[in-house]
Amino acid sequence: MKDHGAIDILGYERRQRDADLLEPTAHTISQRLRALKRVPPELIPLGIVVAVAVGAAFYSMGRKLVVDKTMRLNRQNRKE
Repeated sequence: MKDHGAIDILGYERRQRDADLLEPTAHTISQRLRALKRVPPELIPLGIVVAVAVGAAFYSMGRKLVVDKTMRLNRQNRKE
């Protein structure tokens, strides 16, 4: 049986090994796109849904700022 020291119990060695494996990857755009292949296929629809929801939220907030004339964007009646 392996002797588990305090560092091993905390999982430091495993996290450090994982960080060492991830550090040299994904430096260029093509390498990042290749890393996308490691994403499980069942997570891709979830990513698309989240991306559409975030895009819709930004569109909605931007449209509200541009179209709504009753919204106060600056202070009024300031006493200087």
